[in-house]
This record gives sequence, C-alpha cells and structure tokens, in this order.
Amino acid sequence: MNFTTYQQLMLAENLKYLRKKNKLSQQELADTMNIPRTTLGDYERGKTEPNIETLICFASYYGINLDQLLTSDLSLQDFEIIKNEDFRVLAISVDADNNGNIELVDTKAEAGYLESFSDPQYIKDLPKIQFPNIPDGTYRGFEIEGDSMLPMEPGSIVLASYVENLSQIKDNRTYIIVGRSEGLVYKRVVRNESRRSLILMSDNPIYAPYEISYGEVAEIWQYYAHLSFSDKKQQLDNRVEERIIEIQKNIEQMKDLLQN
Repeated sequence: MNFTTYQQLMLAENLKYLRKKNKLSQQELADTMNIPRTTLGDYERGKTEPNIETLICFASYYGINLDQLLTSDLSLQDFEIIKNEDFRVLAISVDADNNGNIELVDTKAEAGYLESFSDPQYIKDLPKIQFPNIPDGTYRGFEIEGDSMLPMEPGSIVLASYVENLSQIKDNRTYIIVGRSEGLVYKRVVRNESRRSLILMSDNPIYAPYEISYGEVAEIWQYYAHLSFSDKKQQLDNRVEERIIEIQKNIEQMKDLLQN
C-alpha cells in the first residue's frame, strides 16, 4: 500500500498517540501485534509503512477505521470545546484520565493566543503546567509582565479559572481579561451593568482605571493563585540602592547649583 507523505506522517503520529493514550510500551504493543518492537518503532517514526493486514490489525485493536488512522489527527480528540453566549469559543485539552490540562500562555505566546484561542492544534502545542489539589474547573496559566499590578512581580505566573459568563464576575476581584482589541491584561474588575461594561483597575496607583464594553471581552479568567520566581529581598535591596544613587545625584546637582 502506497502512502502519501501526509498519510505517512499522520499514521506515525496516530500510532504513537494511541499507544501512549492506552499506556502501552512499544514492547507490549509489538507483542500484541506480533511484530518486532523495532518495526513498531519504525512505524511510529514514519520510516516504514505497514502493509494492509497490519493496518487492519491496528485499526481493529483501537476500534477505529482505516480512514481515521491515515487522515485524522486523533490527538485532537483530547479536546473539549466550551461555547457560551457571552464569550468566544474556547478549546481546552484533557489528559488520559479526562482531566483538563493547565496550559501556560507566556509572553511569547500572547500574540498567538489572541488569534488562535479556539484552535485545538494551537492549544495542543502550548506548554502544560501542573498544580496539585485545585478545585474542579477549567484553568489556564498566564505570565504577567509590567508593573501595573505591583506588588505582583513581573514574570509571575497567574493560575486562573475560566469564567463562563459575565454574571459570575465579582467586583474588586482580579481577573485575566482577554480583550478583542486590548489584548491580554491582568486587572482588578468592577462591573458597570448600566453601561454594560467593565472598569479595569491597576493595583499600582500610577495607572488610571479604564473601561471596556462587554462586547470587547473575549475571555475572562478569575485569579486563583500565582507563582512568583523573584527574590523580593534582593529586589528590595536593589531598589534601595537605586534610590540612594538617585539621592546622591540630586545632592551633587544641588552642589553644582550652589557653586554656580
């Protein structure tokens, strides 16, 4: 049987995915299929094409048809699509036990996330993080940049739970807001129901609050916990040192003015 390049690649990925999903080693599956383990390895790397009889055995063993095995990305079955009337379609991935994974959206992925939120293939490629003993729900991790939410340090990862509709938003709580035009921000939120909008506030008082309409909101995730990787004492020491240097400069400038 002659495969197209696409079919050969898809078959290799599907065989590897199905084996891992069923928690089988290559040796265990090879013994079941009555083929050498090295041959199975070649199938999974796309180096060798199985004959039609072997393909039928694989399809029968996994309870799928040949067309699925050769042309469908079966790993995308591990996704759920959440739809609701308030927000955009959301793709989430699940693990082998049907528990939702926690994808991490770091600063490098932010632009892509805004465009590919509902694309299972994109979500599949996001890195996954583990967070033990959290309540049931749909969670995602977001890397926070900038100083608008101090004392939350830039580079912290906010673990947040998915908000399914606007009525669940609680005033003065912090949320990740994914805006259709504003992008991704982490802010304290107050609802303005009369204007059908959200007031977004920074914990850093130098940043002024601003307002976005309900229609501008694509996703909302409520803060649950965060991971910080900074040495706060070292940062404090650095800030003190910077302040001392600034004071010394000001003193030197005053001396120069007095001498002149």
